[in-house]
Amino acid sequence: MEFLLLLFIILLFILLISIRQINQYERGVKFLFGKYYRTLDPGWRIVLPIIQSMTKVDVRIKAVDVPDQEAITKDNISARINAVIYYKVRDAAKAVIEVENFRYAVSQLAQTTMRNVVGELDLDELLSKREQASKKIKEIVDVLTDPWGIQIENVELKDITLPEEMKRTIAKQAEAERERRSVVIKAQGEVQAAENLRRAAEMLSSTPGALHLRTLSTINDLSSDQSNTIIFAIPVEILRAFEALNQKNNL
Repeated sequence: MEFLLLLFIILLFILLISIRQINQYERGVKFLFGKYYRTLDPGWRIVLPIIQSMTKVDVRIKAVDVPDQEAITKDNISARINAVIYYKVRDAAKAVIEVENFRYAVSQLAQTTMRNVVGELDLDELLSKREQASKKIKEIVDVLTDPWGIQIENVELKDITLPEEMKRTIAKQAEAERERRSVVIKAQGEVQAAENLRRAAEMLSSTPGALHLRTLSTINDLSSDQSNTIIFAIPVEILRAFEALNQKNNL
């Protein structure tokens, strides 16, 4: 009787220490005699000591801050770049069996891929098409981590730091571009002004008396200041009319 009671206590103790809790955001990778047995879902699970073991894997989305990387662009410009990678474990068994430390592996792979992608882009492309560069890094890392049971959710380039000399060069380039736009806009304004003057001249020449009215309007505007001396041209037709009138009066 005492033997049975002792056996019962031992079995109860083994049962109690065999209970493992797997949270909702985790999966348990169970091994039997050192071999993969199956993946356990959330809840209370029994893992027998000695003959069985279990490794918990967090399947929530994780963020990996890729440290600053010194990269050379396609046009041989040095830049320091850092990024953030969001990933999650899609297959817990592969994440445990296929790679020793998937967190460290993803970080190292992201660093290498980021340097390679930056080396394929010019500086202007890297600055203006940051989203495309992030998408390309995501696609490459996602393909390489698929055998590990890892799914890459997103990649974001946080910051691109350039040398001070390059910043000054870019500032000069931007200033020159603005000056070019200013010259172009001014030239376009001159063309529009010349076009309007041409149309005005055509309208004045095609309308009888319009030029005389314009001349009188200009004289009226100038007459407001008595200190001005006004010299203006009189059409030949008017002079001839005055001469004819004088000759007639002399007769």
